This record gives sequence, structure tokens and C-alpha cells, in this order.
Amino acid sequence: MQPHPPLYITSHYCLPSFHLPMASMKPPSKSHLSHLFLGFSILCFLCFNAVLAQTPIFACDIASNPALAGFGFCNTSLDVGSRVKDLVQKLTLEEKVGFLGNAAGAVSRLGIPSYQWWSEALHGVSYIGPGTKFSSLVPGATSFPQVLLTAASFNKSLFLTIGEVVSTEARAMHNVGLAGLTFWSPNVNIFRDPRWGRGQETPGEDPYLASQYAIMYVRGLQDADNSDKLKVAACCKHYTAYDLDNWKGFMRLTFNAQVTQQDMEDTFQPPFKSCVTDGNVASVMCSYNQVNGKPTCADHDLLAGIVRGSWKLNGYIVSDCDSVKVLYENQHYTKTPEDAAAITISAGLDLDCGSFLGEHTVAAVKAGKVAEPKVDTAISNNFAVLMRLGFFDGDPKKLPFGELGPKDVCTPENQELARDAARQGIVLLKNNEGALPLSTKTIKSLAIIGPNANASHTMIGNYEGTPCKYTTPLQGLSAVISSSVYQSGCQNVACSSNSLQLDSAKKAAAGADATILIVGEDQSIEREELDRVSLLLPGEQTTLITEVAKVAKGPVILVIMSGGGYDISFAKNNDQIPSILWVGYPGEAGGAAIADIIFGYYNPSGKLPMTWYPQSYADKVPMNDMRMRPDPATGYPGRTYRFYTGEVIYNFSDGLSYTNFNHHLVQAPKLVYIPLEEGHACYSQRCKSVDLAGSRCEKLAFDIHLRVENSGEMGGAHTVFLFTTPPAVHNSPNKHLLGFEKVSLRPKAMGNVVFRVDVCKDLSVSDEDGNRKVPLGSHLLHVGDLKHSLSIRV
Repeated sequence: MQPHPPLYITSHYCLPSFHLPMASMKPPSKSHLSHLFLGFSILCFLCFNAVLAQTPIFACDIASNPALAGFGFCNTSLDVGSRVKDLVQKLTLEEKVGFLGNAAGAVSRLGIPSYQWWSEALHGVSYIGPGTKFSSLVPGATSFPQVLLTAASFNKSLFLTIGEVVSTEARAMHNVGLAGLTFWSPNVNIFRDPRWGRGQETPGEDPYLASQYAIMYVRGLQDADNSDKLKVAACCKHYTAYDLDNWKGFMRLTFNAQVTQQDMEDTFQPPFKSCVTDGNVASVMCSYNQVNGKPTCADHDLLAGIVRGSWKLNGYIVSDCDSVKVLYENQHYTKTPEDAAAITISAGLDLDCGSFLGEHTVAAVKAGKVAEPKVDTAISNNFAVLMRLGFFDGDPKKLPFGELGPKDVCTPENQELARDAARQGIVLLKNNEGALPLSTKTIKSLAIIGPNANASHTMIGNYEGTPCKYTTPLQGLSAVISSSVYQSGCQNVACSSNSLQLDSAKKAAAGADATILIVGEDQSIEREELDRVSLLLPGEQTTLITEVAKVAKGPVILVIMSGGGYDISFAKNNDQIPSILWVGYPGEAGGAAIADIIFGYYNPSGKLPMTWYPQSYADKVPMNDMRMRPDPATGYPGRTYRFYTGEVIYNFSDGLSYTNFNHHLVQAPKLVYIPLEEGHACYSQRCKSVDLAGSRCEKLAFDIHLRVENSGEMGGAHTVFLFTTPPAVHNSPNKHLLGFEKVSLRPKAMGNVVFRVDVCKDLSVSDEDGNRKVPLGSHLLHVGDLKHSLSIRV
């Protein structure tokens, strides 16, 4: 897409020609004149804003106001800490409080304009949040697949590259006044329960996968290049144990997540810890919910203690929107609004997405509920991030990334990356007798059926932006097979019995060489503030699929477009449906990617980032039960592949290819000794595990060497997973992921993969109190069908 030319105020463009009546005509009425004036005002307002949209917002505009050069905070030769200190000491209390909300106030006497902190970039620059807007100058941005599908690629370099592209487009929009510099993404919560409406936004159910996604996407966004400067500032959210929005009367605003220390340590906290310690993220967002009776945004241990203390956050902590107000008004956690302001700031909160702190902090300070230096600390953290972004360095067009503009948004390369990301994530779940890929030599006609067969906006999920363009499944498939018949089968994904259009759908399938059924859901079924209650396909979709499959002339390919998984056992076990694909929400180019997979232009390599459960799971397991581990005494089955003990429809990491890959173990140790301090108790008595604090395994590591072979006839990519099953101590996981690597191999080719295993970090488990320990005994390592036993001793 070519960028639109800039708009300038000129008499012929912005000023309309008003032909006033001649003397022989009636004079204009007051009503006519008022309408003329209104039209004139609106037109000039639009033109004025079009011009303003080319001007980025920044502080320390010394070129326009040379007096600002005398301020230390505008002096780029000083370090960030000195500049921040200089700025804070120049502010009154009221001015300081104005910087505690997302709509930060202006201080004109210091040359500081207002700044809007809230922008989003979950899978592309989004129009959610007031900090970003699209215009004729930049009408859209590249819309990548929803995060869950990108995570299914298990490709760390892809996570990084998408982040880099998104931040480039964000900076380009900032340079023309259409976006801020602080983006509250990614969402790294664990997809604990398949019914969660926001699971689509996350990297899935595994803490290691979520951590790797967080690290790479944040690095891509911030592009810090080992310096303290930032391209844009990312934010890992929603901290912590947040994964319920609205389920059977349980609401996120008031939900109290009862979580064991063990589950906190090995499930809910790892992605956030990795985000901070390895990704060096510039922000963490605390969540609406309480954890064990305390609102996360008012929990000193979680914020000041862990995020800023233990993990050493170099950035700011922001609340989810109106969370401070919620803990006072909805949770009734404090008696007064001033108490709410005081407790959150004292806990370590720096920025309120909302106006609550702006309205009540001055009174809280004057009442002695919170000391002004606490406010100074909060705004200092905020200012430091803005300074690292260059907001106080003058005109951004003269700074790094200043050359970016509309020409760098929606480039052909970026749009092709969106298509490739979808291809890499799409998961082939079933492919009996090699039904896929379809051949254009034998397939001359298609029936394209289903409520998502012509989906456009559905493909980009939530927290979306205006895409560069759409390629719907119908468009993508029809571009390959022009003789295609489309039938929606249902009016929408709800697929009520009244909207079911079976006869026309069956007729289309009966006359086509192949039938593509594209079903699933959209944001009316799962989204923020809406969790599912069932794991069955909505409405009469199952009937549509089954009845069409009965009469189809050719192979039936079932395509599930959704965030969460479904109980599709009826299709998995139906020989009339030889192939099943899960395509998530595949982004702006989803239709093209689906066609690429179905017709073999791309060999599928995606793997499920979450378990697909039977409906009985939803019937028996309350969503508000946060326990990860099973309880045999009560029949509670546990959650996710790491702990779940029940039946599944599809497993985490399931996914087929059009070729076959074999794994060969080349080298791995069979025995590892952990050195302990002299006189350690485990030298003289039998120990089940060793506490990391008393061991000397910090630098103890080894390599596992593998050879991977593509034994088939088609080239393709393959994810090599390294899992471990630890000894059965401390209610340890059934197995958990230690690493993954993606390799691309030509037919009959082989490649090498090496995993570095850190004994302390990778082979430790959390005990019942949340302490990390290394189990002694036999650890079983898994790579595909390979199993290797490793003994750890002292």
C-alpha cells in the first residue's frame, strides 16, 4: 500500500468556496449562515488535525524555545538518573500527581506536553487505547496472527522478528503524531483453562514457551541492542495469576485467585520473571484480581518485593485500567479513596491507567497517608522510561528511528511476514491416508462452506488494529481453484437451528471435488470479559459438519478458526473427515496462509500450544479452581499437560507434517553429580532433593546432541522438543518442557540440534513452599519417541 501524501493547509484545500447571494437575491437566513459556518469550522478542524497528525509530541523542544536548554532534564549529555532528579525537583505536588495517570498532564512552563501512555501492540499496532489512531496518512498497520497461533510456530526468531516489525511501524506512526511510545503488550498469562476468553492473546499453557515468547517479543519491540535506550517500551501483563474474566458469576474485577506458593513459583510467575530478568522489559502491568486476598496492585510483596526488588525491574509498574478504582469501589479493599491511592503507591505502583490516583493522591499526601517522596519515586520511574525513549531529547525525527514514516508501515515485506507467520503456526491435527495436501491436478472444483469461510475481521482476533488489507479464506482458496462454490451454512458462528442452511451446503459438497469446512468462533463467543462455558462447537456447527461430510463427493477438510480448543472428537473419529486443521485467528493474510497449507505450497509445522480437552472437563472442573496439580482424593484431574491426568482430544505439542522426521540421540550424559558444601546433610543421609541455596550447581550444565532426519519426500520445518519427567517428589509435573528448536530440512536431509541444559534452572522443581530444589534420582528426557535416563546424585 502506498502511503497517502501529507496534507497541508492551503486556501484551495481547506477553505471552501462560499458563493454568497447577489443583491437581487434574498439575503441568507441566520440558519443558512450558521450551517455554512458549522461546515467551514468542521472542514478546517479536520484539515488542522490532519496537519497536526504529522507532528510528533515531545518535550524539550529547544529549537522552538531556546530557554529550555538551561534545564538539566533537557541536557542529553547527562545520565538518565540526573535528568530525572532535576525534573522532579522542579515540580509542585499537584504537577507530580498529574504524571501518575495514563493521560499525563502538561507543564507548559517546563516545555512538557501532555502524553498518553496507553497504546497497544499485541500482534500489530492497535487502535485499542487512546494513544494510537489511524488516519488517511497511515490508514492501517500489519495485523499479524493472534498470539496463540504465532506461539504454535514454536519459532523464537519469528517471535523476535514480529516484534521488530511492530515496533518499526509503531515508531513510524509516532513520528507523524499517530502513536505514543509505550505499548502495553505482550500478554504473558498462562492459558490455564480452555474456557478463558483471553487465552487467544497468550502464548499458551506452558511456562517455558510463554517465557521464551515474552523474552523474544519484548526484545523485538524494544530493540535495545544491549543499551539502555528504547525503540518503544513494552509491558508484560497481567501480573499475576490472572486467567478468568467472566464465568458463571465469577468476574475478573472481584475474583480472588487462591494460589499455592508452589503453583505461583512454577506456573504463574515464570513468564513475568523471564520478561523482566531476560527480556529487560520496561514495564509490568498488575492485574484486576486479588491473589490470596490481596489486590495485585496493592501487594507490596508482589510489586516492590518481587518485580522491582528480586527481579530488578528497570522501568515502571502500571495498573490495569481502573484497577486502583476497582479495589476501592468493587472489592471494598480500603475504606477511603485516599487509602487506595496510598496503599498502591506504597506497594510500588508507578502509573494508574485511569484517573483515580490523579484525583486522590494530593489528598492522600496531605492527610499523611503516603509520603511525597513515594510519589517522587513513582514518577521518577515513569520519567526514566520516557527519557530512555528519547521523549525528552527533542524532535524524534532527528533522533534514532527518526527516518521512519508512513512508507515503513504495511510494506510488502511486512505483509508477507504476516502470511508466513500464519503458515508457520497452523496446526495439522489429522490427515488420514495423506488426504492433504490437495493437488490442483486432480481438484478442479471446491465447496467452501462454513460461518468462518469468508471471515475477515474475525481473523485478527482482539486487541486488533486496522489491517493493511484482508485475504479471507474464500479469497485465498478461490485464488487457487477458481471454480469454487461458497455457502455459509449458518448466518454466523452461533449457528442457531433457525439459521442452519443445510440443503444448500450439502448440495455444494455433493458437487465439488473437495469440500473445505471452515467453522469455529469469533469474539462473540470468546473475548475479554467473556469466558466460554462449553467446549463443544457453537450451536449447530457439529450438525453442519457431520451432514455435509456424509454427502461430500470428495475429501472433507475441517478447518477450526478459534482461540481456545474444542471437543471435536466426533470429527477426529469420523472417517468421512480425513483432515483437520486448527488455524487460530490467523491475521490479515489468514486466507492466503490456509490455502498455502491445504494445497501444499507450504508444509505445516505448527504444534498445539495448549491441550484440547473433552467436554467432560468443562462439566466437572470449575474454572475458578486455580489448582494446577491433581487431587486424586477428590477426582480433581489437574490442569495443562504438565499435571492433567484425564483424557484429551489433542495434546500440547501435537501437530502433523506432510513429511516424516526422525530423531537420533548422538550424545547425552547418563550421570551428573551435584557438588555440595562440605558437611552437607545429604552426604550422610538419604535426600529426595537438594535445595539450590545449599548446592554448588550454579554453573553445572551439559549438552544434549541430537540428529534430526527428514525421511520423507517433501521439505519442511520441524520443532524438536526436549521434555523431562523428573522423579516423583514434591508433586512434580508429569513432564515439562526444557527447550525447543525449529529446524528446516530438505527431503532425506539431516540436521543437528544441541540443547544446553542448566541443572539448577532446568532440572529443578518447586517444592510445596515454592522453593526450587533439584530432585535426586532418575530424570527421564524425552525427544519425540526417544527416551533417555539421566541420574542426578550428590
